[in-house]
Amino acid sequence: MRNNSKPPTQQAAVFNVQKEQTLLPFLLQAVPKSRNAVKGILSRGQVSVNGVPTTQHDLSLSIGDKVEIMTNQAAKNDSELTGLSIMYEDDAIIVIDKEAGLLSMAAKDKKEVTAFSELSSYVKKTNRSNRVFIVHRLDRETSGVMLFAKTEEVKKFLQDNWEESVQERGYVALVEGKVRNETGEIISWLKETRTFKVYSNPTDNGGQKAITRYKLLQASAQFSLLELRLETGRKNQIRVHMEEIGHPVVGDKKYGASTNPIKRLGLHAVKLTIIHPLTKEQHTFISDPPTSFYKKSK
Repeated sequence: MRNNSKPPTQQAAVFNVQKEQTLLPFLLQAVPKSRNAVKGILSRGQVSVNGVPTTQHDLSLSIGDKVEIMTNQAAKNDSELTGLSIMYEDDAIIVIDKEAGLLSMAAKDKKEVTAFSELSSYVKKTNRSNRVFIVHRLDRETSGVMLFAKTEEVKKFLQDNWEESVQERGYVALVEGKVRNETGEIISWLKETRTFKVYSNPTDNGGQKAITRYKLLQASAQFSLLELRLETGRKNQIRVHMEEIGHPVVGDKKYGASTNPIKRLGLHAVKLTIIHPLTKEQHTFISDPPTSFYKKSK
């Protein structure tokens, strides 16, 4: 047991370690929150081991160690957010786990709750001059990892250097039908119509080149679960490409789906790996796909 401890604060929950293990599994057992919410608590520095603050998820714990979880205002604000949870936050960026059904930012109805409006209110609770800036979007019915900037300079840097800053964008999709090929690559050029529907062309028609790679995770007779990696980030890219190969995303009537067994779009942004715009360190954020995706594709 480490001995550099200090008395716990009054606004903290203290847990005694009963067996040797690493910190994240211990927190998942101790705290009645989702995996991503627990990761957010850890990344914001709300966790101390024997009085020493840590953000190290694989920190080794010994029997008799004391783990302290601060219940500070940041945690309170986080719990009050609607439709999202904070996975990571520092002075430059905020990474969230967005629920399906939440808009990234307002379109017509400026009063509608969005990820942008929720985060704007959240950061202003600390300082009214604080702001957030949207870096990229997820469709309303797509859930998962989404990145925001906390300054206009960081937003501009990330958008201007998107291909260098974003190392990987991974998705999981539940699609209709049994996909026969274990892996595949789809390359086409995408254009948007006046009715805001994106269509695909196999040759260069002046649209944006789009590349999607997929790997089959599991399949039933009716549905397949695919792991997808985007080499480009075009609007509706996955949805259009899945329709193109004859396996539209479940629940995506706009792009050819005829079923909706999970009562939502079967698309989840599972992974985002970035080079931090200030520290230049690599960060990977992972959001577990909904269990319904796995159940329907067994």
